[in-house]
Amino acid sequence: MAVNLTEFTTELPQTDDFKSIVLNNTPLIDVRAPVEFEQGAFASSINLPLMNDEERHKVGICYKQHGNAAAVKLGHQLVNEATRTPRVDAWAAFMDQHSDALLYCFRGGMRSKISQQWLKDSGREIVRLKGGYKAFRRYLIDFMESVPQQFQQLDIQPIVLAGRTGSGKTLVIQQLQNTIDLEGLAHHRGSAFGRHATPQPTQINFENNLSMSLIRFLETQAKQLIIEDEGRNIGSVNLSKELFDFLKGGERVVVETPLAERIAITLDEYVIEAQQEYPTLDAWTTFMLAALQRIQKRLGGERYQRVLKQFEDAMQYQIQQASTEYHQAWIETLLVEYYDPMYDYQMQKRQHKVAFSGSMQEVVSFLQELAKS
Repeated sequence: MAVNLTEFTTELPQTDDFKSIVLNNTPLIDVRAPVEFEQGAFASSINLPLMNDEERHKVGICYKQHGNAAAVKLGHQLVNEATRTPRVDAWAAFMDQHSDALLYCFRGGMRSKISQQWLKDSGREIVRLKGGYKAFRRYLIDFMESVPQQFQQLDIQPIVLAGRTGSGKTLVIQQLQNTIDLEGLAHHRGSAFGRHATPQPTQINFENNLSMSLIRFLETQAKQLIIEDEGRNIGSVNLSKELFDFLKGGERVVVETPLAERIAITLDEYVIEAQQEYPTLDAWTTFMLAALQRIQKRLGGERYQRVLKQFEDAMQYQIQQASTEYHQAWIETLLVEYYDPMYDYQMQKRQHKVAFSGSMQEVVSFLQELAKS
């Protein structure tokens, strides 16, 4: 059976202005297969594949066994006129919603070029990324690796927002402009109990999003970058050692919050808000019990049993009285007996210079004034 291969226009437009894509949050059409998209993509992209996973798999086998020409021919057989039309229509519909959309595949080669040509044949012009996903990803990684040197050249100071667990560091971050919310990018609250009901990004996507955040931050020309005091690992994702060491080398600004207020903040974030993420109360309870078990050795046998009993009592009270009030007991035990000693040890061990300490509002005011100087 004869197969009509795609005939290409002599010149199909390309761009490698990746910085502009980041700053403008340009919408992107990712024509790679879903399995590739799930491994890593860009925040402004949508997956509208040229070939689905099965089709891509078959073409890949054909390429290995019979070479490029046979693989291209098979691809055109699989994505024939009948299957092609709805895919082109989906790209066109996205372009109708986003007139500035761009298109890419893995290397900016055959798949994105075919997609681009099919759109052109249907009367639609779109620009593809030169070098595709791989080139854009390389740009983001190279930028992130250059951050310590760029910050030093531009005299930008990293400032680390420290404070005991529950002191409201994230609440401070949310009130400031010159920040990057690492926990937000990692989709994790940064502790043994910090996992959300929905998954974290892949390591690749975390790196892509962090690099984009740093690119956008540099454009603000701010002279301080404020980050929360995190470990290098935030749940299942992590910062490179070089970037982590540089960012964590900055001066500390410490949020001092009374224990009662810390308990209230922790209750709101880790109990009330967290429970709303889960489909049932039982699902959240299962997650919490598993998280408690993960720190059992560090808690020690007696303290683990005490916290477990406080948690079980709180759950029984919540079910009976529809109140989260009793959760304050196990929260206080963990804060005072587990997290506070760890924080004190780390602060003594590192001996970082503390530029300022105060209440949440005092810290916000200090950092806002610092940004003006």
